[in-house]
Amino acid sequence: QAQLVESGGGLVQPGGSLRLSCAASGFSLDYYAMGWFRQAPGKEREFVAAISRLGGNTRYADSVKGRFTISRDNTKNTAYLQMNSLKPEDTAVYYCAASQTSGLPSSTAGSYDYWGQGTQVTVSS
Repeated sequence: QAQLVESGGGLVQPGGSLRLSCAASGFSLDYYAMGWFRQAPGKEREFVAAISRLGGNTRYADSVKGRFTISRDNTKNTAYLQMNSLKPEDTAVYYCAASQTSGLPSSTAGSYDYWGQGTQVTVSS
């Protein structure tokens, strides 16, 4: 059964860093672009970052550009989101997702086929 499992969330002070991981099982990420989305309380789910199948193309939301880095290791069937200079407004549940769409990775949630259960990130002093 295809499954994505996120890990690495937690409580961090403003200015701190966290690294989220997204491990896939039941299918190979070699054929999927990967994306990260987040949803804060009372808000809609929003795009954060995405990476193409082989990692050659990435895209970021303007709100995280320069602070977050998406990467992947297909040999480990895992994607990552390195988050630096965290702000309170980054507080949300973070979800990873896999998309069979080829070419540039999509920022649209509807383009993604598999989703993880989410991991909580809280930025607070």
